[in-house]
Amino acid sequence: MKLIRLKYTKWFNISKDGLQKNNPIVIAVLGICSALAVTNRVDNAIAMGLGVTFVIMASSMTISLMRNFIPSKLRMVTYMVVISSFVIMVQMFLQAYFPLIAKALGAYVGLIITNCIVMGRAEAFAVKNPVRYSLIDGLASGFGYMYVLVSVAIVRELLAFGTILDVRIMPDSFTNWVVMAMAPGGFFVLGLFIWLFRELSHYYETEQPV
Repeated sequence: MKLIRLKYTKWFNISKDGLQKNNPIVIAVLGICSALAVTNRVDNAIAMGLGVTFVIMASSMTISLMRNFIPSKLRMVTYMVVISSFVIMVQMFLQAYFPLIAKALGAYVGLIITNCIVMGRAEAFAVKNPVRYSLIDGLASGFGYMYVLVSVAIVRELLAFGTILDVRIMPDSFTNWVVMAMAPGGFFVLGLFIWLFRELSHYYETEQPV
């Protein structure tokens, strides 16, 4: 009974770390470029979030399975080969079934390969832990990334176009805030979200003593 409790406690802690305590965007401040680029519409944010989540989970699982066979000097090269393979799968899937979203996301799908979140979870967690924990860590980190993207996208699309998922929400008399579809609007909304998240979670960066 104690062993089962410890196991579920570890699963909970890993999930909490990815979703809140060490959230990729608002705490670790990773993946900011893609967060600003694809959050002008909710459907783009969902597609990018699901794509990154899949890549993190699949690459973490693969690296965890291979962790005892990867030479220390070839770690980064191995990570890049594994991650790029799954990114290509995501890219081909979007092009085949969601061509409009694939066109809207453009090069940012391919740039998942260089996303520090994916590489970071491989190096910090997957290469040191068994598959079951690596999958949970990948899922939590991916969802932590995705819900920030979707939250920012809801605000930006609503104010920029008056819609959410192309469904009209604001009245016809509403004046669209064009700036929200542009990079400055993304910076503003994301900055507010980071501040609000850190304030509610009581996360404050402090200077370390010299």
